[in-house]
Amino acid sequence: MTSGKGKIINDPVYGFIRFPEKELLQIINHPLFQRLRNIKQMGLAQLVYPGAVHTRFHHSLGACHLMGKALDELSAKGVTITKEESLAARIAILLHDVGHAPYSHALENTLIEGISHENISRLIMHQLNSEFCGMLDMAIEIFNNTYHKQFLHKLVSSQLDVDRMDYLNRDSFYTGVSEGVIGYDRILQMLSIHDGELAVEEKGVHSVEKFIIARRLMYWQVYLHKTVLSAEILLINILRRARELAVDGADLFTTPSLHYFLYQQHTAKDMKSNSDMLSHYCNLDDNDIMTSIKVWQKYPDQILATLCKMLTERKLYKVILSSQSLDNEYNLKAEQIKKTHNVNNADLQYFLSTGVTSNDTYNINDDRIQIAMKNGTLLDISEIDNPIISQALAMPIHKNYICYAQPLI
Repeated sequence: MTSGKGKIINDPVYGFIRFPEKELLQIINHPLFQRLRNIKQMGLAQLVYPGAVHTRFHHSLGACHLMGKALDELSAKGVTITKEESLAARIAILLHDVGHAPYSHALENTLIEGISHENISRLIMHQLNSEFCGMLDMAIEIFNNTYHKQFLHKLVSSQLDVDRMDYLNRDSFYTGVSEGVIGYDRILQMLSIHDGELAVEEKGVHSVEKFIIARRLMYWQVYLHKTVLSAEILLINILRRARELAVDGADLFTTPSLHYFLYQQHTAKDMKSNSDMLSHYCNLDDNDIMTSIKVWQKYPDQILATLCKMLTERKLYKVILSSQSLDNEYNLKAEQIKKTHNVNNADLQYFLSTGVTSNDTYNINDDRIQIAMKNGTLLDISEIDNPIISQALAMPIHKNYICYAQPLI
């Protein structure tokens, strides 16, 4: 819905949200941002939670909305934030995920090794800035944490940023996992600035604790769910096999931009210096990948065909997760799979994968969440009286995994 004061969008999570600035609408309507409509926010989590089909487009709009609410709350408390700074911060968060690969985190570092989606977002922001004659100068400074008001960057990227607030709220909404629901409104209302530092007033501490615990629960229950992990590793192995065949000269069906990445090895350095490469990357979305996988189900190479059938028919790897060593189980599964799938040692990697997955509830070595105490001091949330977020809870949890294929029936 468009009005004389910009655009009003009916968001299923927050209701009607407004984008009054013409600059924001220019970015939202740009093809590089519209691409996010075709990149699922939660990758292949829909194979476990059927409702999880929302996109990076939804999330970016929601995060931008929350940034506006956060800045309004701070301004109401006397924090000086100019209109230019407010717009720049909203642009920064609007574009924070614009560099995501197809299926979001599932294919990060698969198509191009050694470059994160944040760095690709940065390259795209510079391209847009050139097109819009410097309109994104301040937004890029905020995104890069080089702007002098560093609390603006922390609202974009930190352990208590509006990015996390939106994806927890949105992902719990679409998956139906109520453990991810957070009191984002309460947190935003409790934000304050002390000596230039972003902080939360003491009376909002329990809302922040719930936010951190919700993130922990969502990671193990949703984002790192063993079946989601299985599907993502299967997708990665499909593209690894396709690239192996492409390098050997196989004639694979692909869309033009996927062909560009499968038939040539690309590095982070190439991405930064090759505008043609960035253009091909920005033409890729989930549709390129899944269309190719549907066709590859009938490709003569039995390994590629089998892996593609496993994904499209949801006959995924079985998964073993454990905090203990899985070496014995790996050796046992290796012998079984070589017989049931008739594969040699070189090809075993496509039917048996092992690795480590981890998550930390609260990283005490990262930008900390500061609590503004009533006596005027600032304390890390792990240092308050009777903290739920103790240093023991802040330690990362690591789990070993084995993903193994079962015979297709």
